[in-house]
Amino acid sequence: MFDMKPISLMLLKLLLVSLGLSTSPLTAGNDDRQFVYSGFANASLILDGTASITPGGLLELTNGTVMSMGHAFYPAPLRLRGSPNSTVQSFSASFVFGIISIYDLSSHGLTMLVAPKKNLSATPVQYLGLFNGSNNGNTTNHIFAIELDTWQNSEFRDINNNHIGIDINSLTSLNSYPAGFFHDQNGTFKNLTLSSQEAMQVWVDYEREKTQIDVTLAPLGMVKPRKPTVSAIKNLSDVLTDVAYIGFSSSTGKINTHHYVLGWSFAIDSPAPSIDIAMLPKLPRHHTKGGRSWVLEVALPVATAVILLSLGTIAFLLVRRHFKYAEVRDGWELEFGPHRFSYKDLFHATGGFENKNLLGVGGFWRVYKGVLPRSRLNIAVKRVSHDSKQGMKEFIAEIVSIGRLQNRNLVQLLGYCRRKGELLLVYEYMPNGSLDKYLHNGEVDNSMLSWSRRYRIIKGIASGLLYLHEEWEKVVVHRDIKASNVLLDDEMNGRLGDFGLARLYDHGADPQTTHVVGTIGYLAPELARSGNATPPTDVFAFGMFVLEVTCGQRPVNHQNTQDSQLILVDWVLDKVQKGSFGDTVDTRLKGKYDVGEAYLALKIGLLCSHPFANARPTMRQVMQYFDGEIQPPDLSFEVLSCMQSEGFDPYVISNPLISTSIGAISHTSGGR
Repeated sequence: MFDMKPISLMLLKLLLVSLGLSTSPLTAGNDDRQFVYSGFANASLILDGTASITPGGLLELTNGTVMSMGHAFYPAPLRLRGSPNSTVQSFSASFVFGIISIYDLSSHGLTMLVAPKKNLSATPVQYLGLFNGSNNGNTTNHIFAIELDTWQNSEFRDINNNHIGIDINSLTSLNSYPAGFFHDQNGTFKNLTLSSQEAMQVWVDYEREKTQIDVTLAPLGMVKPRKPTVSAIKNLSDVLTDVAYIGFSSSTGKINTHHYVLGWSFAIDSPAPSIDIAMLPKLPRHHTKGGRSWVLEVALPVATAVILLSLGTIAFLLVRRHFKYAEVRDGWELEFGPHRFSYKDLFHATGGFENKNLLGVGGFWRVYKGVLPRSRLNIAVKRVSHDSKQGMKEFIAEIVSIGRLQNRNLVQLLGYCRRKGELLLVYEYMPNGSLDKYLHNGEVDNSMLSWSRRYRIIKGIASGLLYLHEEWEKVVVHRDIKASNVLLDDEMNGRLGDFGLARLYDHGADPQTTHVVGTIGYLAPELARSGNATPPTDVFAFGMFVLEVTCGQRPVNHQNTQDSQLILVDWVLDKVQKGSFGDTVDTRLKGKYDVGEAYLALKIGLLCSHPFANARPTMRQVMQYFDGEIQPPDLSFEVLSCMQSEGFDPYVISNPLISTSIGAISHTSGGR
């Protein structure tokens, strides 16, 4: 009986597991040096945020709630060093995950992490529930993570919107590679889509002697490939604390996405235990867009063909319905990244483009607020007339430029649609409208626009322009920077929008001469002479924008007397020369502003609006001024006299024929 007891206990344990009565981790010893979960039913993980364990045994990190995050940690701390202050031991981990979105887009991703504590100072969206805007990159984080990211963010230099990254204290990965695996037979690389709604397995290995981190991805059920997907050399003894916690983090943006973990194993100084694939719970099957497309493209046409033979009336209604939602597709669209929405979805999202959802109107465009029917995402739809060549040109310009730009200070283009007679651009919705209406619309509560918010908006737009001019793959000249093209999100942060007039060219290339476009008061003097739109012409418009926000006045104000105009920059120069800098700050602030910040903003505004292009700072220098890295040059008497004597070209100021502002996407904001 004594010899049979261990065998009996083992058989009993296996029987319980096979019956689903126990899916708790199997551990070797009592020091928590290894564990394995083949499903999470009855698992005692530490959960927070949206994380939960479903009745079917899935670890659900995010449940589709937008702008949310979730964390799950193994309850016992890991002792990664044999003794205090010794090196971190080798370890291995493996996990099976799945990402499901009810739409083609997915945001943002999930990570497996090792951290010194279970309570992270983190935010959702692009930070993946790992860090926040202030601690990202700090060496004091002591966090090692493997990210599975489905959203490209240039702020962290992401390589694409479907990659694996090795992160050390920052979301700017130490190394990253597109999601996929290398075939053992021929070494070729096979791409995998992280948000394919299919389960996949990841292996993470750290070797102490080589200080090498290997991460391998493969479809579920495939033998672990010999060559890892991505590797990096990093001594984790310099990163991780003696005692740490291992777990998962995940976050979403404004797109309904679910992040799941199906199984998980870990071991110190040995390979991670195998996960029993047969025991894993199944991913839920949402009705995907692909499934709907199959029904619409195959089943319904067949059924319609039968009905057409018998019922002429029904045939007529179906044909009319087809033309109602008909779209236009061209080959050039394959080059561009933004998601293509169906016209039917946009039609229903905006209530059939009803006037009650109308946010703004321009010469040949209208903008409507909408809510996508499945993801419940708030959007703004810019509906442009297809009749003019100008409309098509600007539509393509927006797709080419903002469609691939990723910066938190720019309005995000989510996608587009084309149909006969109409072009449609889909943006994230800006609930607080355009900055212009707070500065110049007397019916709007100006108290929301405190000095601290104004200063933050100015710095945000400066950062966005630096990205456009120097940090993106091409030089982007916006050509229509003004208050009505700056939109405010739910936290009153400024985002630059309306790229319909934008011009792109390669770094180091000369821009081509073109006709003058823009808005009266923001046009650089040299534009009337050369027609060349360059970063310095954007800098000039930015300078006028800074003066406008600081002073609360438009760049050109019509006086009561006939044909009399007040030029804002001349008025500010006059006040400065008289030593009355404080008189230029918007009186509606009632003196409640930081004098140093206001002085700096006015100084930068004047420097940027200098009549000579080569005397203006670059946007990188502007950001260095704002960040205190360098001091802006003094506004000497000679400089002020030069600016005042040169001044604005009266032709640029007063001739409306050269000003063809298209009207910003301030419509996306809730109207002016």
